[in-house]
Amino acid sequence: MFDKKDIKRYYCIVYRRIRNFLLSAASREFLVFLFFVLVAFCFWLLQTLNDKYQAEFKIPLRLKDVPKEIVMTSEIPDEVRVRVEDRGTVLLNYMLGRTFFPVVFSFNDYKAEQGGGHVCIPTADVVKKVASQLNNTTRLVAVRPDTVDFIYSHGEAKKVPVAVNGSVVAGRQYYVSETRLSPDSVVVFAPKDILESLSVAYTRPFSLENVTDTVRRHLPLQQIRGAKFVPAATDLTVYADMYSEKTLEIPVVGLNFPSGKVLRTFPSRVQVTFQVGLKNFRRVTADDFFICVSYEELLKNKSDKISLTVKRSPDFVNHIRMNPASVDYLIEQQPGHSDNSGKDD
Repeated sequence: MFDKKDIKRYYCIVYRRIRNFLLSAASREFLVFLFFVLVAFCFWLLQTLNDKYQAEFKIPLRLKDVPKEIVMTSEIPDEVRVRVEDRGTVLLNYMLGRTFFPVVFSFNDYKAEQGGGHVCIPTADVVKKVASQLNNTTRLVAVRPDTVDFIYSHGEAKKVPVAVNGSVVAGRQYYVSETRLSPDSVVVFAPKDILESLSVAYTRPFSLENVTDTVRRHLPLQQIRGAKFVPAATDLTVYADMYSEKTLEIPVVGLNFPSGKVLRTFPSRVQVTFQVGLKNFRRVTADDFFICVSYEELLKNKSDKISLTVKRSPDFVNHIRMNPASVDYLIEQQPGHSDNSGKDD
């Protein structure tokens, strides 16, 4: 470790060497050369900055004196970009020394002139306020955006439902059992003409792939110019459930048969196999299915077999399969009833 005496001794040695180098003849010639280079650079810089250039600056925009009963549904832009032309020295002063103050407009001034819910501030007014912060020699080349406007409402609002604007794809052997939105409706503020055309608020587009578990997403609502949604976002919850396969025996029922005639099928029950989520596996029973054959179908049928279809099934089952898919049948005349309805099979 160095002590204070060692530090002081090394400092003196380094100081002496630097001083001797700077006072030498070679060093003086080098310093004189650097001085003239610096002077030449300054002259060149002044000459260059004396030419005209263009530069772009950002100037904030503000709207004041907005009444409390007014709801701004589309704000004015936060800033305008102005392109100006002047000598380089002036532009350098804008960049390094000058601070641009916000361009402020009063709500009452333009409400009286325009009326309604959509107000356009004349470009000439924007240019005038921007130019007041520039030097007399500065030429204003362009202002962007070229239209400064805002939309407001006098408090008109209505409640609309929220709709999902996206796709949800479940993973293999899974299905989407339920989707929830919180909130499922929002309040929209807008001028009367815009409000009348709105019936639903959509989320921004999104995509969920290979969903195998509960997924939660915070989704902003799709913006509509002139409309303000409160709240401006919703929470989507997607519930996924695993498929399981289940088989039940379902009886075949005759439909619209005349009095005294009954349907006999062979077999009288068929096996129905389907996919159902684990959540509803115990819930689904044979009573939830209905397989029937109508008397009119049998009269038109020319075969000894009749194809079966499931007439009723729960909404939460799919991929329904029957075994067998067709059965032999017989229309039986019950004792004590005369046959007045046509042919029997």
